[in-house]
Amino acid sequence: MSTASPAAPVSQSPPPTTFTQRQVRIILFGLMSGMFLASLDQTIVATAIRTISDDLHGLSIQAWATTAYLITSTISTPLYGKLSDIYGRRPFFLISITVFVAGSALCGLATSMYQLAGYRALQGIGAGGLFSLALAIIGDIVPPRERAKYQGYFIAVFGTSSVLGPVVGGFLAGQETILGVAGWRWVFLVNVPIGVASLLVVFRTLHLPHQRRDHRIDYPGAAALVVGLVPLLIVAEQGRTWGWTSGPAITSYALGAIGIIAFLLAERSYGDEALLPLRLFQGRTFVVGSLLNFILGVGMFGGMAMLPLYLQIVKGKSPTEAGLLLLPMTLGIMTGSTLSGQLIARTGRYRALPITGLSLLVVSIGLMSTIGADTSITLLNGYAIVFGLGLGLNMQTLVLAIQNAVPPSDMGVATASVAFFRQMGGTLGTAVFLSVLFNGLPEKISAAFRSAVPTPAFQSALKDPAVLSSPADRPVLEMLSGGGSAGGTNALNDSSFINQLDPRLAKPFLVGFAEQMDVVFLLAAVVLAVAWLVVWFLPEEPLRSLSGIQAREDESATSASTSVPASASASG
Repeated sequence: MSTASPAAPVSQSPPPTTFTQRQVRIILFGLMSGMFLASLDQTIVATAIRTISDDLHGLSIQAWATTAYLITSTISTPLYGKLSDIYGRRPFFLISITVFVAGSALCGLATSMYQLAGYRALQGIGAGGLFSLALAIIGDIVPPRERAKYQGYFIAVFGTSSVLGPVVGGFLAGQETILGVAGWRWVFLVNVPIGVASLLVVFRTLHLPHQRRDHRIDYPGAAALVVGLVPLLIVAEQGRTWGWTSGPAITSYALGAIGIIAFLLAERSYGDEALLPLRLFQGRTFVVGSLLNFILGVGMFGGMAMLPLYLQIVKGKSPTEAGLLLLPMTLGIMTGSTLSGQLIARTGRYRALPITGLSLLVVSIGLMSTIGADTSITLLNGYAIVFGLGLGLNMQTLVLAIQNAVPPSDMGVATASVAFFRQMGGTLGTAVFLSVLFNGLPEKISAAFRSAVPTPAFQSALKDPAVLSSPADRPVLEMLSGGGSAGGTNALNDSSFINQLDPRLAKPFLVGFAEQMDVVFLLAAVVLAVAWLVVWFLPEEPLRSLSGIQAREDESATSASTSVPASASASG
């Protein structure tokens, strides 16, 4: 009987269940190029959106282009994870690249802001699968102990794109035309050749064995997730404009709550076939890891949103220069990711890494809360390196811990949950921290002016003929003569005028921004301190020695071996 199942004929060329390092590297290249598209897109568009909205005559609604992308990418992430568990990773990764490239091409052809928002929504549907499926595929082909080394490359891609995005976006948006096409359109069109190349590499190299599992599709859960998340994501993006207690905001809260309750009921009804099986939350590692990813997303994105603003507003750097000045943070992320991968591969242990990483995050962002208008960029870069190192020690380690803790058949949905909870936390963190920044800014600027006005330097500026005759300085002089604080309000809408002011008049604005950013950094430190407390509850589970594919095969073989005796006894 042992010879009843010989190896498949060579002519059938079955997909391998184990992969050489060379095969893994080739597959890794295709996965990284796809993930690079998604991570780069978030930062490259943010830099160019002002130019884009001016050209499309839609400055007042430009936020919807970002919101549409955020909504569809967040909602589609768990869908990709679950469907890929059922039908296989390869087709859905190819679909996600194709949809993303098609959405990018359409964005480059948009003629109105409403069109752009619609095409960005399509682009987000593709982006939702690029990051989560790339990590899940590595989980399929590499055992957990070795996996951290490869996942570190993905984190390096994320860090690199966060720096390249502002640089490339600022450069493209600053060109009137490139090859006869408006410069800002290349922000989207540049994705097309990269995406096509990635598609070809993945199509040719990524061949994974997969046994289809016949399951019901959790359509009610998917619909409820849309109802629950869309209003909450919209209010997170628009709440500062609407007012957090306004009618539209309260309506969004209510719809979101109804949707979440309906989602939980649907998941309980569908059991193992649910979009996000509730049984996963019975595992301590999954619960603690998901909570950590959410809290880390809140604090991480809050901190990362403030650094570019500080460099551009307080230090007067261009978006391109600010992007380059964030290189130290990227260096820290890459170092932390590489170091954690090597340590896990050598020791087989991971729990100490997120504890250490969160300690570094709390300390570094706590130090950032002490920066002022005159803080040297060198010192800030030192804090940024430590911040990046903390991120690098956390991001892939938490992915690995969750992947290792769930059954192999749930690899996709578990990996997608990491991106899902982190994205939700990032959205909430960005919305809350920006609200804190702008709500407290007028008073900080007014207080800075009250302190600056009696000083000899400021008084000399008020008597300087060059200042008195300068059109750029006139609004501030009028504000001071009227005894108001309109400058704080103006700075909320357009801070570019600050760079045109006499340095003596500009100083209170810079001090006000820096002091209010300190409040945001301190709040982010408190959030990350909560994550530091939570991480101590993360258990250390032994890392599996098999890849996801091998573990699923063992799981199937065990199931088959137990069912054969049962059927034999029934027939006897």
